[in-house]
Amino acid sequence: MDSPGKNVGVLAMDIYFPPTCVLQESLEAFDGASKGKYTIGLGQDCMAFCTEVEDVISMSLTVVTSLLEKYEIDPKQIGRLEVGSETVIDKSKSIKTWLMKIFEEHGNTDIEGVDSTNACYGGTAALFNCVNWVESNSWDGRYGLVVCTDSAVYAEGPARPTGGAAAIAMLIGPNAPIAFESKYRGTHMAHVYDFYKPILASEYPVVDGKLSQTCYLMALDSCYKRYTNKYQKFEGKAFSNLDADSFVFHSPYNKLVQKSFARLYFNDFLRDSSLVDENAKDKLEPFAHLTGDESYQNRDLEKASLQASKQLYDEKVQPSTLIPKQVGNMYTASLYAALASVIHHRHNNLDDKRLVMFSYGSGLSSTMFSFKLHSGQHPFSLSNIVSVLNVAEKLQGRHVFPPEKFVETLQVMEHRYGAKDFETSKDVSLLSPGTFFLTHVDSKYRRYYEKKGEERSFLANGH
Repeated sequence: MDSPGKNVGVLAMDIYFPPTCVLQESLEAFDGASKGKYTIGLGQDCMAFCTEVEDVISMSLTVVTSLLEKYEIDPKQIGRLEVGSETVIDKSKSIKTWLMKIFEEHGNTDIEGVDSTNACYGGTAALFNCVNWVESNSWDGRYGLVVCTDSAVYAEGPARPTGGAAAIAMLIGPNAPIAFESKYRGTHMAHVYDFYKPILASEYPVVDGKLSQTCYLMALDSCYKRYTNKYQKFEGKAFSNLDADSFVFHSPYNKLVQKSFARLYFNDFLRDSSLVDENAKDKLEPFAHLTGDESYQNRDLEKASLQASKQLYDEKVQPSTLIPKQVGNMYTASLYAALASVIHHRHNNLDDKRLVMFSYGSGLSSTMFSFKLHSGQHPFSLSNIVSVLNVAEKLQGRHVFPPEKFVETLQVMEHRYGAKDFETSKDVSLLSPGTFFLTHVDSKYRRYYEKKGEERSFLANGH
């Protein structure tokens, strides 16, 4: 490998999401919601969920093993492993330690890093940690590996359709096809109770939906201002949406992504009206006098900015929405599933393009940053990443469950949360070969996994 600091970023990616899902349209009818509430109001099509044989550990084991095999990476060449997750399996033992079994078998226990946790932001924190390591004097020439893994589930009620589940693994190193623009980064952190999980006996969060949306947009404003200021400082010119080929947002649900890009467009108008087209100026001018707080609650502004930005949204944002709309809110993995969607859609036309990313985690933590993309060289090329991600086939190969079965599954998982001394059904008929699954939890809460296609037991705490 080259010396640290040269085009450090994402060399390789893989994604795993459960093969079980429920259609949002069916869930609307089952819940007695008005037609279109979930599909149009939230902008979602489908939602993945874990059954009793899958969890964040099994998904992580599956995606890490898959990435190493498909890109032919020697496990001894991993020097740092960071996990981002807000799905608590153990209050002390990090998910990273479970993954070490993969590397122990190859004689590699010299791997730095543990878990990062703050709602949906943990994956970004893990990514920054790995990138900073490769760029630092501590780097030993090996790869970093980032895992974003979550199962997003909600109690019965209006938030339940905003669930989802997935795990993403990203290999980090220099000369990356998805390279960080390290100079351009804007962060906003604050103390807010918009979404949190204080009930340790439950997997379900406490959610203030209206506050959470406002916090998201406030954080977006702050991060965009800081990002554009840094861009202007280093480039000597103002940044606008024309300076990015794609905008990629954390996606709790697609409607918020639409509102987010519209908000950036309104920000461009407020900074310099010449940054938007003439028709947009007429639509947005009536709202120029609003204070920040007033603008977050103004539905007329929201509608006008959505209309004004729609053409650019279709061009610069819509390609990122494929997986999030089909899989749902993946918490830490959501932003990077959106990144995977862009690469899937547009890999033939991304050389030397800039992707602006916005990461948000309630409570709150947020950062806007950007990647510069290059075609790369095999196996670390955009075309090979698309081949490994295999998005279309993975989505098409899923099994749609009726809402009744989805609710029944969540009830089982709710009963099992934090439990010990039980066995799962071990029904792996829907899982692809090579997928890890949970077999049982013993009387000491130790979790046991197996890999479909292999008969040996896999105790994930290393004994």
